[in-house]
Amino acid sequence: MNIPITTELLGEHPPLLEISIPDIGDDSITSWVRGGDGLVGFGIYKSHTVTGSQRFTLARQWWQEQVHALEIHNNLHGTGTGPVLFTSFSFDPSEESTLIIPKVVVGQLNGRSWITWIGAIPQPSLRVRKSAVNPLQVSWSGSNGDVWQDRVARAITKIRDAKLEKVVLARFITGTTDKAIDANRLLHYLSATYSSTWVYSHAGLVGATPELLIRLSKSMVTSRVLAGTIRKTGDDERDLALAGSLARSSKDLEEHEYAVRSVAEALQPFCSSTNVPESPFVLHLSNVMHLATDVTGVLSDNSRPADIFDLVSHLHPSAAVCGTPTETARQTIDEIEGISRGRYAGPIGWIDARGDGELGIALRCGQISSDQKSIRIYAGCGIVAGSDPEREYFESQAKLLPMRNALENH
Repeated sequence: MNIPITTELLGEHPPLLEISIPDIGDDSITSWVRGGDGLVGFGIYKSHTVTGSQRFTLARQWWQEQVHALEIHNNLHGTGTGPVLFTSFSFDPSEESTLIIPKVVVGQLNGRSWITWIGAIPQPSLRVRKSAVNPLQVSWSGSNGDVWQDRVARAITKIRDAKLEKVVLARFITGTTDKAIDANRLLHYLSATYSSTWVYSHAGLVGATPELLIRLSKSMVTSRVLAGTIRKTGDDERDLALAGSLARSSKDLEEHEYAVRSVAEALQPFCSSTNVPESPFVLHLSNVMHLATDVTGVLSDNSRPADIFDLVSHLHPSAAVCGTPTETARQTIDEIEGISRGRYAGPIGWIDARGDGELGIALRCGQISSDQKSIRIYAGCGIVAGSDPEREYFESQAKLLPMRNALENH
């Protein structure tokens, strides 16, 4: 007998990241929210892990099996309504990717809100989540700057020897705390401070990414590509001048071009048309500025249109998180980087029963330990022939700041 799943419109409700649902007896949160809109999952109905080079295919297979076991009652029929799968894929296929189907999902988009719940139960009641400020004592360790700069220098040598064009190298630091880290406190800070990013939480991975890997909604495809970064000073006039220098920087424009090209080439086989702007715009965040390009397309109308699993399997890893050429960059990362990325720099977001969805790249994030007393925070930089190791190190420091500040404002 199939399990009922019901979607209904919602009236007024607390902001998504302030909702609590005590009825379900499970306070775990899975979220994907930007500017107040998005989806938040409550509790865990089912979860699953996949590994290997076929992990996107395996994830689709498992998701379809779960959907077929549900009796769907959904009169809204919009993207993100009905059954929803939250996904967090690893960067490297050898590491675990996690899939979560929440017990309850609350969604909000363009002024319309809805709730979806699993089981033959009344519609769950929404409450305001109580989340008091709870300062932590934090000690930081890890990632020696000199060692990482040496790794960057080795990568530059490979590039100048014509072994590859670009590679992305990551590093991490670890924050150890005196009390348990509350992921919801981190989400509140990130959402309030970085409102133009996608704020997410999934199985202990918490962050605020400015980079949308893929959005698929009714055959319309969008990908926001970021590559090329400069740190803000806090002085508006100075930052305006820096934005101009970023837009003219041959090193950053080269890095950005590789990333845009990799996304456009990955989408082309699936789309009847694509649009790639001739030049990037400068995206202003609270602490940094990025070169950004929005690549768009329309799926081909054939007997089996692509779903988001198809698209993400061809997009990941893009040049924005791996490099160019892809396989040579992967090998260079394995040889030089010296860390496990886990789900950092992997696709993260949600997918609905129609195969539509929204997945970003898990950047500006940290993985909370199982005892909730430590967090590993990641940052990475794109390395090209014109890179300078010291400058890349300071860029990585700027990219660590959002999560450092979130923890220190817990």
